[in-house]
This record gives sequence, C-alpha cells and structure tokens, in this order.
Amino acid sequence: MLKILQIITLLQGLFLIVALMANRGKYQKPTFWLLIGSILSILFYVLGDDENGFFVEHRDWFFFDSSLFITFFLLFVMYFVSSRETFNLKHVAFFTPNLFYFIIEIYEKYYPAEDVFLIELLELLVEISFLTYLLFAVWTIIKSKSQQWMAYFIIPLAIIMIFALVNEILNWLGILQIPYFSDPENNTSTLLVIAFLFYFMAWKLVVAPAEIVRFSEIKKYRTSGLKEDLIEGYSKKITTFMEEEKGFMDSKLSLTSLGEKLEIPKQYISEILNIHMDTNFQDFVNGYRIDAFLERLNDPKYSNYSLLGIANDVGFSSKSNFYATFKKHKGITPTEYRKSLK
Repeated sequence: MLKILQIITLLQGLFLIVALMANRGKYQKPTFWLLIGSILSILFYVLGDDENGFFVEHRDWFFFDSSLFITFFLLFVMYFVSSRETFNLKHVAFFTPNLFYFIIEIYEKYYPAEDVFLIELLELLVEISFLTYLLFAVWTIIKSKSQQWMAYFIIPLAIIMIFALVNEILNWLGILQIPYFSDPENNTSTLLVIAFLFYFMAWKLVVAPAEIVRFSEIKKYRTSGLKEDLIEGYSKKITTFMEEEKGFMDSKLSLTSLGEKLEIPKQYISEILNIHMDTNFQDFVNGYRIDAFLERLNDPKYSNYSLLGIANDVGFSSKSNFYATFKKHKGITPTEYRKSLK
C-alpha cells in the first residue's frame, strides 16, 4: 500500500511541475518558485525517506529530509498570503536551520562518538525552529481572511508534521512519545496522504487559477525601460528624501509631488515601490509616519501632545486615516498602544 501511495504522489508531483512550468508566466514569481520548491522537496522526501525510501529503505539520505519542505512551505504561505511580487533576499535566512541540520548530519555520519550531547542539543534547537516554522505558517493562514481555503489542505499537513517534530523533541528529552507518530510506517503513510491533498491544492492553481491565485502585476511595467542602475539610484533618492529630509511629514505629499521634488517620473516611482520595494506609495509613506509617531510618543518633549496632535505633526491629515493606518501596522489602536506603555 505504501509503495502505491508513493507512486501516486510521485506521478502527481511530476505532473504538477510540468503543468505549472507550462504556465509560469501567469503567476507571481516568488509564489510560483516556492510552490515548485515545496513540490520538489516532497518528491525528494518520498524518494529518500530514511525509513521508507522509494528505492532503498533504512538508508540515511539526510539531504532528502522533510525539513526542506517545511522551510519552502513556510515561505510559500508567506508569499501566497501577502501576494508579494518580488522575493526578498533576506528571506534566504529562513534556510539557516536547514544548513545547520545538514552540517549536523554530516558530523554525526563521520564523527558518531564525539561531542554527542552538544550535537544532540544543536539538533534539538534545529527541530524546535522547524516546529516554530510550522506553527507560524498555520497562524499566517488562519490570520489571512482572503485565503481561508488553504486551511483545508495545509493545516492537516502541518499538524501531522508538528506531531512528528514533537515526538523528536520528546525522544530527546527522554519522555514517552505519542505512539502513532513514533511509528515510521504510520508517519510516512499519513504524510503521503496529506501530501496528496497538498498536490490537489496545487492542481487547482493550474486548472482554475482565477479562483484562488493572483496573477502577476509586473507585466504592466515591462516596457518602462528602467535599468538596474536607474532603479538603484532612484531608490536611494526616494529613501534619502524620506529618512534625511523627512519628506513624509508633508501631509499633502503625493506620487505626483514626490516625482516633481525628486525629478523622477511618477510611473518610475510607482514601479520601484511596487516591484522592487514590495510596497505601494501610501503604505511606504505611512510607514515612515508611523515610525516617527512612535518616536515622538516615547519622547518626553511630546508628553503634553494629544495623539492626533502628534499624528498631524508627522504628516497625517485626518484622524480616520491615522487610526486606520496605525491599526494596520500595529494591530491595535493608538489609544490602546499608549495605554500599553503605562
């Protein structure tokens, strides 16, 4: 039965990769490639699982471990929910636990009897980081109101993997493990069944993309003619204007007026913000205003100012806009935030 599930999963995964690659121009690039990475990592896991590998069983092919899928899975959820058009290179740091895991496995393979406690402790920390990844991914899905359909496919998969990781941690602590999830046969079979549901989700992305995926918006900028050196130069001018000249404090600042001040065509500013800085004009400016508001709120010099008085001072022109922006950035109202400081 296990072999049949493995074959189905492998065929389904290969089909999805081919189908997705054929339509790759339609999708937002980060989400697309992270989905491909998620599918490939599951295929590698099916092929090389230590206990139930497709070709060879009970063989330590640690580079085919499920942990790689966990990282791809987290990033896929983050980018899918946020609809980001570009990949933030800083997010490569999410693969740090995978790198540590790889180093630990190599060390254990060639130096099995040395520094056992330290190695096991590092391995425990890596396992906890993967557990944190899964919990954060589930929380991101639940928090997102626009992509609740993902919960039906991803949360069951996350729960299975969470229990497997918890068992690893319990084993390290010498505590009795959860019986079902300590059996490699059950773990692998369950994971493959849930993985098949995950592939069904990806299949829906291919056959009915209009229902569940946002198409890339980058196409509208493709003929703009912006080169890399211009992008870098214009980006620096924009951020310098905000950070050093405090341009955000102008309550009447607009895309047009910013373009005139910096002598940059407004369509270029829009492209740089949306595509290369992963934001939009209003969020970009208001982000600086919120930061400035928080600085003043903690400054004794502004202790006699009202919340709206400080907000007006940093560039907000209306109470409703200020309150809506603050809650979007901080998750609570300005009044609640001020009370939390006392």
